[in-house]
Amino acid sequence: MKNIAKVGIVGCGNISEIYLKNLAARFPRLRAVACADRIAERAEAKAAAFSLKALGVDELLASEEIDIVLNLTIPLAHAELSLAALRAGKHVYSEKPLAATRADGARIMAEAAARSLLIGCAPDTFLGAGIAACRSLIDSGAIGTPVGGTANMLCPGHERWHPDPAFYYAPGGGPVLDMGPYYLTALVELLGPIAGVSACASKAYDERVVGSGPKKGDRIPVLVSTHVAGLLRFAAGPVVALTMSFDVQASRLPPIEIWGTEGSLAVPDPNSFGGPVLLRKRGGTEWEEQQVPEAWSDNSRGLGVADLAGALLDRTPQRASGLLAFHVLDTMEALAEAARERREIDVSGSGGTILRP
Repeated sequence: MKNIAKVGIVGCGNISEIYLKNLAARFPRLRAVACADRIAERAEAKAAAFSLKALGVDELLASEEIDIVLNLTIPLAHAELSLAALRAGKHVYSEKPLAATRADGARIMAEAAARSLLIGCAPDTFLGAGIAACRSLIDSGAIGTPVGGTANMLCPGHERWHPDPAFYYAPGGGPVLDMGPYYLTALVELLGPIAGVSACASKAYDERVVGSGPKKGDRIPVLVSTHVAGLLRFAAGPVVALTMSFDVQASRLPPIEIWGTEGSLAVPDPNSFGGPVLLRKRGGTEWEEQQVPEAWSDNSRGLGVADLAGALLDRTPQRASGLLAFHVLDTMEALAEAARERREIDVSGSGGTILRP
């Protein structure tokens, strides 16, 4: 039986750095062996820095040495690359989201099933110490029966700091597809699958002005909703208010709070792996900080790839799975549909087979 899974990385942008560092230092059963990028110089630089082979994309997919393709391309390219990797007989772990549309996500899932291959997908932050501590508290009854909550990602938009932010405001962008996977994945981990969603959506500006870099001053059109307010109805009963926005200048709302019959839980930023975790019991007057393990509390990107490797090498249950990512993608597209059609959209069909050990 194999003891190591060999990884080929496609997409050598900024996020590849932390993956490569962690794969080399923290996950002994994973070995990155090659990388590729549409800009060859990027792949060559990463290959030199991490002692990898720099290959063309087609060459990497054809390599018999590689077991897992780590898809770090831009979101609009996720589906094309993941499908090509599956057709080449590779298992795939993708950055979030699984795809830009539900239809493309379904194609990926069908292709993997037809070929008996594994799909994993970011975010893997829910496998970190912070969300794990929250899950343990909920499961132990610390807040009683969960009844609801709130989740909020509120910012003024990315054009202030990003040198080329047009894709955030084009189809495939917007706050829900950009940041929604972190919040929705954490909520499903804590409360179980989502059954239905309703929403309203708007945009504050018809165009944005790039604030930094070589394109500073350029005007870019806003082609998607940039403020989305939704309600998530969970199969187990809780109802959570979700707000995702690129139109908010400042806010004091928490990233996530879960409310139960016996107390309330302040959940840490789901884009991080650690704490703090705060609990306030019924009748209490103060929020009390809870213990969060040190292991996997720092930037541990790569946990999801290790999760896939465990399923591949040891047949352990997969948690950062394609099934979970597809349910999140289904929910994100349903939020847009609910806002457009002004009705609740049922997403129960995509959530029934998610593993929650």
